[in-house]
Amino acid sequence: MTIWDEALGAFLKPFVALLGHKKRRQMCPLYVAGLIGPGERKSMQPMAERLDPTRYDRFHHFITDGLWDEAPLEAELARTAGRLVGGPDAVLVIDDTSLPKKGSHSVGVAPQYASMLGKRANCQTLVSLTLARDEVPVALGLRLFLPESWTDDVARMVVAGVPEPFQVPRSKPEIALAEIDRVMAQGVRFGLVLADAGYGLSASFRQGLSARGLTWAVGIPKHQKVYPADVALVFPVAGRGRPRKTQIPDQLSASAETVLAGARWRKVSWRRGTRGPLSARFAACRVRIADGPPQRIHDKVQQHMPGEEAWVVGEWWSSGERKYYLSNLPAGAGLKKLAAAIKARWVCEQAHQQMKEELGLDHFEGRSWRGLHRHALMTMIAYAFLQHRRLEQATGEKKPATGTAETDPASGPQSRRQGTLLGITCTNMPPLPKGHLETANLVPPK
Repeated sequence: MTIWDEALGAFLKPFVALLGHKKRRQMCPLYVAGLIGPGERKSMQPMAERLDPTRYDRFHHFITDGLWDEAPLEAELARTAGRLVGGPDAVLVIDDTSLPKKGSHSVGVAPQYASMLGKRANCQTLVSLTLARDEVPVALGLRLFLPESWTDDVARMVVAGVPEPFQVPRSKPEIALAEIDRVMAQGVRFGLVLADAGYGLSASFRQGLSARGLTWAVGIPKHQKVYPADVALVFPVAGRGRPRKTQIPDQLSASAETVLAGARWRKVSWRRGTRGPLSARFAACRVRIADGPPQRIHDKVQQHMPGEEAWVVGEWWSSGERKYYLSNLPAGAGLKKLAAAIKARWVCEQAHQQMKEELGLDHFEGRSWRGLHRHALMTMIAYAFLQHRRLEQATGEKKPATGTAETDPASGPQSRRQGTLLGITCTNMPPLPKGHLETANLVPPK
């Protein structure tokens, strides 16, 4: 038994205990080991061939057809993520990631915006939750978004095995809020929620975060309307007729771009990268978000009333591009704190890339809802194990395994050709012997 068998077996013990049946308790560690181990392709058949060619049918049954509940393993993953990186100084990053696909039969596949490609493409889209602290991310939620072409076709969803509760149209922000409720109920602790403009443009998403008592910082489009922080509600003076009964703002709203156009922009460094401090120019001011109920204001129809007070923040890149954000961080927060909060979201993109390049998140070849989500769950568990190993090595609790090499987490995604993930050299792992992670070997020797 190698140090990898011991470490992985010990880590997976609480997950395996939730699977009940002996064969399921055998297949979970083998599947996770296949994702972590060497090999270009991490779909079921290539993994089975590398581990044990006689077990392909068991692999397939475990992921696509086995009658086991994913929820207990998801809850254990949430508890594990909380232990590894949770706490008041952790961030919860909401994002989505695309899985390019050919054809039209895989669940949720449709022409839609693919974030990794920066354009519309035939793909599946997963809403993701990533918990991170000190630039160490742990993925704890991946949920498939169903486009309208799927939710309008019940027969198609039934064939793909979409559970009835998920056959209704749900936007990505709605899925994200439901996932936030799930992980909060499972005890995950974090101090800040981050999201890009795909979620930040949704008033219901921002308001949902605030209603849950959460602190957040989200991207917004440059045309998002805001009011000055000192805006007041007044009764307009009626030129004739009855006095007005509905109050209106005493100042008009303007776009975030307009509000910050004349602001003082300052260079801010938020962390050190591999090539030195990372910095950009930022500006910020307190505003009231224009996301209240719509109302006619003077000669302007359907103007949103002032809502929550927040920061509007601008980021000015050296290329000349500007991006905009809203945050309900306290009024006393400085510009450096605002910038650091906004830029903490990068770890989510890194996690997505690593799970795809190293662990085969996008390699699943099945078509069903259950199979896709189970493969994603096993990928997240494998990723959590590698982060567990990385943190152990960083704190010196255990000596690095033979052939490991530390990598800078800020250096970006690693190449599959190098075969490394988070400082752990996967290709240097010894060959996995037949039956090496069966239940009898799950507990490391004392």
